[in-house]
Amino acid sequence: MQVDLNDREKADDEANPEVPVVDLLVDALPIGSDGRPFLAAFVLTHADKDHCSGFADLLEKATIGELWATPRMWRELADDPDAALCEDAQAFHKEVRRRVDAVKKAVAAGDEIDLGDRVIVVGYDTAEAEHSYHDLPEEYLVKPGNSVTKINGVDYIGRFNAFIHAPFKDDCAAARNETSLSMQVTLTDDNGLDVKVLLFGDLAYDTIIKIFNYSEGHSRQEFLEWNLLLAPHHCSKKVMYVVEDGEDTLKSDILDKFEEYSRDDAVVVASSQPIPTTDKAGANPPHRKAANRYQDRFEFICTMEWPSIADPSPVVLAIGDAGAHIVDDEVVELAAHALTASVAAHQRLTRVAAAATTAGRAVATQLSAGAAQTQTGPERVRSAVEAGRGQAAAPTTTVGFGRA
Repeated sequence: MQVDLNDREKADDEANPEVPVVDLLVDALPIGSDGRPFLAAFVLTHADKDHCSGFADLLEKATIGELWATPRMWRELADDPDAALCEDAQAFHKEVRRRVDAVKKAVAAGDEIDLGDRVIVVGYDTAEAEHSYHDLPEEYLVKPGNSVTKINGVDYIGRFNAFIHAPFKDDCAAARNETSLSMQVTLTDDNGLDVKVLLFGDLAYDTIIKIFNYSEGHSRQEFLEWNLLLAPHHCSKKVMYVVEDGEDTLKSDILDKFEEYSRDDAVVVASSQPIPTTDKAGANPPHRKAANRYQDRFEFICTMEWPSIADPSPVVLAIGDAGAHIVDDEVVELAAHALTASVAAHQRLTRVAAAATTAGRAVATQLSAGAAQTQTGPERVRSAVEAGRGQAAAPTTTVGFGRA
């Protein structure tokens, strides 16, 4: 499952630290029954360019089993047919509308949904009856307060659970950011160990605190827990600061909620450019103010600073005997060496990214075949290292000029 996408043009220049996300993703995907790279699901939290850039390219290069969309796009186009949607957002919406029609046609005929035709509409809209998706069967319409355990029509209950927090009905006509899809994703291995990730899209303070208050009021605290929190809106200060009397006022209650539901070794990850030294008035995120507040309480990682600004690498979260934790960059780098022969012409970052996704490809293949997964994330990384150097054990005979 890929949640959002931002494949930037500057990534085509190897001198830049950004990477061609779509190409790396396609290279890591298993091959589907149609002979093309297969992505089980693509989830779009909202239709801003920095969340869907590259979608049309991905759709051309891979088969996407299922799309998750929110009602906001239908409302946006209904309110303003010339709405300022970027080309990739337009491509996404066109594909979603095609799939809505395909699903309804297949269901009416009693046929199976064709490969690459599945769609789920996630969220409330008071104008739902006015839009084409409203008469989809209930299994294709998911409202907040419910869990999704199926991906592309296959039920992974006990292994995968996405609890939907938002968008709320009250926010259906709000600005695009405030209609972001928000969810807690839980992944569980065969030993019962799990990892929980909180995703809030580009939501700000008012909606996020409402999610916490609503879940607590409905005794759903387990869906607020997290090992990894993706810093909302790319580390925006609007998550914990609101403007009062012309000044930014800190709302510590949201930080208290984050801390209350954080699990051991919890980490906040900002998917953003490097954090600035100081904030400039009116500047887009990331914001230094927000990063400082996260760092006051949690381990904090910025994707374009991990492990360094000069040499960024993928952030890898794995489940091991000690629970969920970030895999050290050095371990991922070792695994990358196992792939050197096939990607020697690529820069180091591309090798590391390929290594980080190799385990994902193996897991995807197992799940598609219904096979049991027997290795944890760190164990799969170690296996890749062992495969690259030939064996796990140290030599038992003399090596080089040493003595036995």
